This record gives sequence, structure tokens and C-alpha cells, in this order.
Amino acid sequence: MKNFGNVLWGIFFIIIGLIFGGNALGITDIDIFFDGWWTLAIIVPCFIRLFKDKEKTGSIIGLIIGVILYLFPFIINLSTHEGQLAFKNEIDNLGVWGIIVLFMLQLLQIVLVVLPGEPLEILAGMCYGPIGGTIFIIVSVFITTTLIYLLVGKFGKKYLYNTFSKEKIQKIENSKLFKNPKKAEVLMCILFFTPGTPKDLLTYIGFLFPIPPIKFILIATFLRFPSIISSTIAGSGLSNGRISIVIVSYVITFVATAIFVFLISKKEKDTTEAIKILK
Repeated sequence: MKNFGNVLWGIFFIIIGLIFGGNALGITDIDIFFDGWWTLAIIVPCFIRLFKDKEKTGSIIGLIIGVILYLFPFIINLSTHEGQLAFKNEIDNLGVWGIIVLFMLQLLQIVLVVLPGEPLEILAGMCYGPIGGTIFIIVSVFITTTLIYLLVGKFGKKYLYNTFSKEKIQKIENSKLFKNPKKAEVLMCILFFTPGTPKDLLTYIGFLFPIPPIKFILIATFLRFPSIISSTIAGSGLSNGRISIVIVSYVITFVATAIFVFLISKKEKDTTEAIKILK
């Protein structure tokens, strides 16, 4: 694997050399100093070290940081209504490939954790309508949640300690709330159903809970439905200029969720404490 890492370095420098040579001879006109070019100084070494080092946690974290820094301006733009409309037009022009682009963004959003998922859900609603957008997000979340669960389970707690606060992870591990299988399952249902809870963090630490893998993945996927459907309806309304639909969808979702959480919290009094531990 170390030799393969050296080969990757060789290929990288050959490509850079060819670009410089092609530009100098007038054969190509490639601007290597594109917006965010400096992030390659983080991304490329970390990517190559994945193939050279036995301990890959640091390289994975570095790679994630590099990608976040590169995509940050794009993410900020995507969080605005104007940026979403412009991106919708790009997705529409791509046809079937647009679905793949959206899926990769969904995967990236869950992998990078710190990125909000709502702009992508709104964007899916703008592109494919409330039904198509919801189906797309649900399928994407199921696939990405399964991948995250399996990968983090393989790398183990050390990866979690380096990605999140070690103190927070240990606090969750030591909490009696999550050690009882039935109680943990009920709490997961409530937390994934409730908007505003750290769902991506829960996805990463899912293997720590005494819940069968397939059951956890199904909970993590389908209990997000209220927040997903409200966002895709809002996205569809925004694309059609019907702001009233946006407001009504969020109000109905908020009220329904608040009633549900209130009723469940009276019966399951550990919910509030669980949210405090996770935040």
C-alpha cells in the first residue's frame, strides 16, 4: 500500500507538470489557481496517506476538513433561496445525472456531519416535487445511513473520539438511558422523529446502542419523515412562488410534532434528559 501511495504522488505531479507544460505551449488553458485551490494542500496528502498509513483516522479527519473548506462557499450559496434556484436549474439541465449529483451531495452532507440537511431537502422538493423529493431523500438517507453505520462500526470508537468530543461520546456510552434495549429504541424513535435533534450524530454512534443494526437503520431513515416532507413541500412551494404553502407546511409540521413530543414526553420522561446529553 505504501508503494501505491508513492505511485499516486507520482501521478499527481505528472498531471501538474502536464498542465503547466500544456498551458506554456498553448495546448491547454487550465487555471490551476481556481477558487479554493489551496485546499488541495490538505485534500491530496490526506487522500494519499489513506493508502500509506495503517492508522487512517487522522487522514480521514484531514480529508473531511479539506473537503468542507473547499465546499464552504458553495454550501453557503446553497443555503440561500437564490442559490437553490440557480442550482435547481443546473440539476434540471443534467437530466438523469442530476439525481446522481443530488445523491452525492446527500452522502456528503451526512458524512461531513456539520452540514445542515434541510437545504438539500428543500432542493429535492424544488427539483422533483413533494412526493418525488421525499422518496429521493428517504432512499438516499437509507443508503447513506447504512454506509455510515457499517464504516463507523469497522473503525470503532477511536474514530468517534477523533471526530466528535471524546467526553460527549463517553457520556453517551455511560448513560443508563441508552443501555436498556427497549428504552434506547423508544428514545431513538422520538429523537429521529423530532426536528432539531442531532440526527447525523445519532447515525454515527448508532452501533453503540443495544439495537439490532437493521432496526436502527430503519428508525434512522423513516422516522425523519416529518421534517423531510415539510422541507420538500416547502421546496416545491418556493419553486412555484407559493409562499403560503411553505408557511403552512412548516406550521402544521411544527404543531403536529410538538403535540407528539409533548404526549410522548409525559409517558417517556427520559426524552428531555437524552436530548441534553446529545447536545
